[in-house]
Amino acid sequence: MAITEAHIEDAVARGSAERPFSGVVLVALGGETLHARGHGHANRAESIPNTIDTRFGMASGCKTFTAVAVCRLVEEGLLDFDTRLADCLDVKFPNFDPGVTIHHLLTHTSGVPDYFDEEVMEDFEVLWKERPVYTIRSPRDLLPIFREGAMKFTPGERFSYSNAGYILLGLVIEEKTGASFSEYIETHVLARAGMPDSGYFAMDALPSRTALGYIDGESGSWRTNVFSIPAAGMPDGGAFTTAPDMAKFWRALGANELLSPSVTERMLSPHVRAETHGDDVFYGHGVWLKKSGDTVTRIVVLGEDPGVSFVSCLFPERELQVTVIGNTAEGAWPVYRAIVDLAEAEADGQEAA
Repeated sequence: MAITEAHIEDAVARGSAERPFSGVVLVALGGETLHARGHGHANRAESIPNTIDTRFGMASGCKTFTAVAVCRLVEEGLLDFDTRLADCLDVKFPNFDPGVTIHHLLTHTSGVPDYFDEEVMEDFEVLWKERPVYTIRSPRDLLPIFREGAMKFTPGERFSYSNAGYILLGLVIEEKTGASFSEYIETHVLARAGMPDSGYFAMDALPSRTALGYIDGESGSWRTNVFSIPAAGMPDGGAFTTAPDMAKFWRALGANELLSPSVTERMLSPHVRAETHGDDVFYGHGVWLKKSGDTVTRIVVLGEDPGVSFVSCLFPERELQVTVIGNTAEGAWPVYRAIVDLAEAEADGQEAA
């Protein structure tokens, strides 16, 4: 059974049966686009539709860009994966373990305190009740929230997803390059991958073709997420992209146009089991990895913020790409799961539903 556009359309319909999907879906196989379509509205008030070229927020999905940037610094000899944070950043952290390394930060095994600890916190918006989002425009603006916190555990002890860890990596990029983290990534990652529609746009200065993120309330009410997330994208989340740009990212990464073959392999290798996400889920450098035995069957980047749901994945053995981006907080997940179920059924030789 070969996947067809009709199969994908059926999967999207199943995934959006309970809640209408607002966003975009792109599925490509071997570089050939099988399905690319927008759904819902980028701007509800003006009835502007989402199209395949609409830009969407990525939330934590852009951690992979930060990881690529850090890996480039390693290639350039400015860092090593075993370099200690204390030896490459001018900021003092009085309660941090001096043994925290770049590798620990990349793999969420550092144990540093998080400014939004997803193990104990659920509401991202609560952070901004005392810290207005319009004041959060650079990584250093987040330091007061976690800089003096206590370590959660000894570095390397276990996996614990850490947004603050990637904020620290962004600061390392700035320290080593003299550029802002966003300038460095836009030049050395996004531009090299041929991603002209992606970037770290300010929420109060969004460019054309950018979808607003929506938070739905009761009885059909809604509001945008402009007061719910930081005013500008950060090393741990908040960049914007399009589905076609993500297809270009996967192609460039796989073709070793962003990193050397050896460093690309290291980035995409399973370094730690993500215990809280299942026995077959691991984390590399800025990517989630699904394994079957010793084989990585799926490489995934994903994120969720108020008004944002993003997931993009590569089935490496089949050169199959799936990107689903929504401008609501939960809209992408059921559509993505329906398409992945279809892809896995095809791989097993089953008939499409």
